[in-house]
Amino acid sequence: MKKNMQYRLLLILIVIGFSVALFLLRGINLGLDLQGGIHLVVQVRTEEAVEAEADLVRERLVTLFGDDSIVYSGVTVEGGDAIQIGGVPQEQRAQLDTILSENVPNFTSRTSSQGGTLDYTLTSIWKRQIRNMAVQQARETISNRVDAFGVAEPSITVYGSGDVKDQIIVELPGVDDFNRVINLIIKQAQLELKLVHPDFQQIFPSREVALQSLGGVLPPEFEILLMDDSANGADAAGTQSFMIVRKAAVITGGHLKNAFRAQDQLTGAFEVSFFLTSDGVRLFSDVTGRNVGKSLAIVLDDEIFSAPRIEGRIATESARITGNFTALEADDLALVLRSGALPAGINVLENRTVGPTLGRDSIESGVSASLLGMALVLLMMLVVYKISGLNAILCLLLNLVILVGVLSYFDAVLTLPGIAGVILTIGMAVDANILIFERIKEELKLGKTVKSGVESAFNRVFGTILDTNVTTLLAALILYYFGTGPVAGFAVTLAAGLTANIFTAVFVSRTIFMLFLQGREVKQLSI
Repeated sequence: MKKNMQYRLLLILIVIGFSVALFLLRGINLGLDLQGGIHLVVQVRTEEAVEAEADLVRERLVTLFGDDSIVYSGVTVEGGDAIQIGGVPQEQRAQLDTILSENVPNFTSRTSSQGGTLDYTLTSIWKRQIRNMAVQQARETISNRVDAFGVAEPSITVYGSGDVKDQIIVELPGVDDFNRVINLIIKQAQLELKLVHPDFQQIFPSREVALQSLGGVLPPEFEILLMDDSANGADAAGTQSFMIVRKAAVITGGHLKNAFRAQDQLTGAFEVSFFLTSDGVRLFSDVTGRNVGKSLAIVLDDEIFSAPRIEGRIATESARITGNFTALEADDLALVLRSGALPAGINVLENRTVGPTLGRDSIESGVSASLLGMALVLLMMLVVYKISGLNAILCLLLNLVILVGVLSYFDAVLTLPGIAGVILTIGMAVDANILIFERIKEELKLGKTVKSGVESAFNRVFGTILDTNVTTLLAALILYYFGTGPVAGFAVTLAAGLTANIFTAVFVSRTIFMLFLQGREVKQLSI
């Protein structure tokens, strides 16, 4: 046997063995429509991200005005995207404009007609960027949470229309704990440590009572937050408590390094321990050192979980969140804290569970359609091309073996449209063999010998097969890049099948003919 033939057969055996081994070891991941799971569409409340940016700017301006001795009567956020500055003397207006242009350049200014109040509004370009960044950050956060939850091959894609695509489609195959997953995804998990009002450290029974203690007017730098019942030892169901805290947080989730479930050594109650970064420890030490004797509220999603009194400077990196947690609730809270906070709240637009029965029916229908289509194609090849049709049948079977190997290697997700891609691949594979066989017929009609005709046919038809498959492959890549969910699944399967088709049609089919014709004088070919 010639060296060339040995190398060809060895390569084919290696490809087949590798494909089979991958399939046996790794298998194929089934999509949501095949194995069941959760389909969720959420919408990011991007206006909250814009408002949060305006609040940060307001806090920054208050600090800058104090450093530069700017006289003002108040700095407030209006309409969610505008800053109003009142009481600035005319002689300090130029200095004020310089401060804003250097520190908050994404605001446009105008003078209000009401007493010379200055309005600064976020530019439309920056608002659009904030909204888009909020959606992308929300997608990354949801992806981190889903990965930590242990879902195999989730699909998380941004969807929508217009300048801001504010919807996210989440597909989680193989997940049936719907309520837990929903809570993990929609929980904002915004952890903040805020100083309690220095003059009102006590707990109030209602928001109205808290506001009355301030003379009926809530200063713009403070807010009244609800307390978790367990934070003040309340036992009665439905009781509520409130505290007055600063809006600006001294520590945020951005300073968080890690979080995990723990248990109180005395009571055995479940809690969540969290650890701060080096910057967080430095800020924590500085704030506690300057506020000894005051209370520091641990706030999660605008709800106070505890408000311990600062007894002295704290330079430790660890802290804890206590409450009436179950083990599962503590695990989930630690998970979302580790994954990061959502930049804004989200609304659930659509949620549905796909049962495994539907998936099993889809698999059976798809497999039946594939087998029926393949059987008809194989029968047609035998009828039209006689014994040479066996070559096409063998190539088709090898094509499918390589296809499942490629899908297993790339951990691709097989969906119902993906099965349609398999069926289309069968047709494309047979099409390549038909081109080859018809070209062989033409070469034999020209009077060439069988061996010469087969060799010439493969040389001439190679470019045509490559062009047709590469063109379709480009279309599949475009579908994958721009498509989502089922469309992307179809594109992946089609691309894998086309890649395998080029190998089997050009290389394997030719090797089979070479093996059959080698060392013998064949005067007639059954084709």
